[in-house]
Amino acid sequence: MKISKYLTVSVGLLIAFTFMTPTLSFAKDSPPNIVYIMADELGYYELSCMGHPYLKTPRIDKLASEGVRFTQGLAGSSVCAPTRCVLMTGKHSGRTSVRSNGGGTPLREGEETIASVLKKKGYATGGFGKWGCGGRGSTGVPEKHGFDTFIGYYDQVHAHTYYPPYLIKNSEELVLEGNKGGRTGKTYSQYVIYEEAKKFIRKNKDQPFFAYLPFTPPHGMFDVPKEDPAFQLYKDKDWHPEAINYAALVTLLDRQVGGILDLLEELKLTENTVVFFCGDNGGNDYFKSKEHPRGFHGPNVHPKTGVEFRGHKGRLYEGGLRIPMMVRWPGKIKAGRLSDHLWYFPDVLPTVAEFAKAKVPSDITGISIVPELLGEEVVGRKQAQHKYLYWELGSQTAVRMKNWKAVRPKQNSPWELYDLSKDISETRDVSKEQAQILKQMLAFAEEAHEPVREGIFHSTELHEKDRRAKGMGSRPRKGKVFRLTKRGLLARDQIKIVKVSSESKVNNKLARHAIDGNPRTHWHTRFAGEPEKHPHELILDLGQSRKIKGFRYLARQDNGWNGAIKDCEFYISDSKDAFEGQPVKATFKKDRKSQEVQFEVRNGRYVKLKILSEVNGGPWASISELGVIAK
Repeated sequence: MKISKYLTVSVGLLIAFTFMTPTLSFAKDSPPNIVYIMADELGYYELSCMGHPYLKTPRIDKLASEGVRFTQGLAGSSVCAPTRCVLMTGKHSGRTSVRSNGGGTPLREGEETIASVLKKKGYATGGFGKWGCGGRGSTGVPEKHGFDTFIGYYDQVHAHTYYPPYLIKNSEELVLEGNKGGRTGKTYSQYVIYEEAKKFIRKNKDQPFFAYLPFTPPHGMFDVPKEDPAFQLYKDKDWHPEAINYAALVTLLDRQVGGILDLLEELKLTENTVVFFCGDNGGNDYFKSKEHPRGFHGPNVHPKTGVEFRGHKGRLYEGGLRIPMMVRWPGKIKAGRLSDHLWYFPDVLPTVAEFAKAKVPSDITGISIVPELLGEEVVGRKQAQHKYLYWELGSQTAVRMKNWKAVRPKQNSPWELYDLSKDISETRDVSKEQAQILKQMLAFAEEAHEPVREGIFHSTELHEKDRRAKGMGSRPRKGKVFRLTKRGLLARDQIKIVKVSSESKVNNKLARHAIDGNPRTHWHTRFAGEPEKHPHELILDLGQSRKIKGFRYLARQDNGWNGAIKDCEFYISDSKDAFEGQPVKATFKKDRKSQEVQFEVRNGRYVKLKILSEVNGGPWASISELGVIAK
């Protein structure tokens, strides 16, 4: 038994040493250039090579045919900022500094990224597109994390428009002529970002370079110039206008991917450049209808079999995590190959570090997939496998162990367990039948999580300016803007806010907006820095003791749901400091119409609203309007 134990330890140490010090049979080769192209919100099935019936992506299809396409490539998270942080740092979201998606949360000062790792090996490093790991004025700006230059958007709200008045270049403003934000303008930002990426590649063609291209299409306000060839391809389709624009953005993206590949060929760099292409998180079910309940373009529905991935962007089911992923390196990666190797974003940093013969940071959780890409016989070792994969987002948690997937969809809800080898749609919870498996998964979840330590803002002034540069609220939504039903409501001028748990000062979504009578404004709890998690509280003073028999709630009236209330409790008291007795419990729906809860009359001057959960499982709370039914 002792000999066996020591043999096991020795083998484990050998494997660990092999991982930390790669034994490359291709060590005599010069380090390759790295081009990493990431589409924003492109769904797993939204490529013509995946059998999509009408989205046209010939250049991405060709890229897939020239390298390896992964069937089990998974994102680092299911929303923009957290998934980009995982990608850049090589750490899963139980260890990252950016785990929320609301306010430009920054990387910590000195935190290593792919760019900083490659820069130490003499690589020129450039980023072009959407950063999402720290707004201007913070410790997370890309030029402080290894990038020689970064041109695009630092904050994801800024990135919603293709017509911003400016882009950001190393924290300075790059003015775009004729733009004011919103949905129209003279200078289309994605054209500028694409051209700047090509300039970077040309400039650095004679040295190793890392070109990180987190392009924004097809996400954001779905706008594309009408004269663009991609729009011309779809303009006569009998579809919702936004579905046409979305399709055009996918094909515009495809054309630009092709343009990057053509440039590498022109500069004779193809043979010495590794090209990655992927989505950043699972697709969203845009343009839903009775005929298309999972969205018009069906990003999470197999176009031939109809088999679905459960969930979508923002959820930790497969629909929020499964992404298109392919890698090409001519002469090194076998062309036309499909791989079912299970890997995710933390694995990118150690992979490209191994290509560059660079040292990886000691705190990463990723595993290099170089043996899977080049072949175990070429690299000289077997491909290491993850003991488990881990995700957390707000109150959601997920763990993957081979084909087992455990999901906790919201805080305090029961864990669910799925066998993906038999149930890729995650429809049959087998947690009761497989209690021991679930127990192991929960132990992994406990092991994986560490308290978040975010970076900081030295000043939010420029960051706030960038978010305002979007120029308008969320995408225009058809239909009326609703208001609270007025019947029986206490007048607004009779109500004052006594206390609020937190509020967003980044975007001026202050608590007073919850009782200002304007449905186009709303209160949103803090999302810059560490968000306050549930419960959130709001205490109101009604001026004098009232006979209260109900409350009305109005969710935000733009196109976002971020923070909309689900479960909550109302307390009534004659003291603002003591709320005793049984609360009135309420559960609100994902509905923009006026909702209310009524009860037997209770007397009191002060009301405390305690918000326990949010409709999407996030850590936020938001209210467009709150009314008190009272006399």
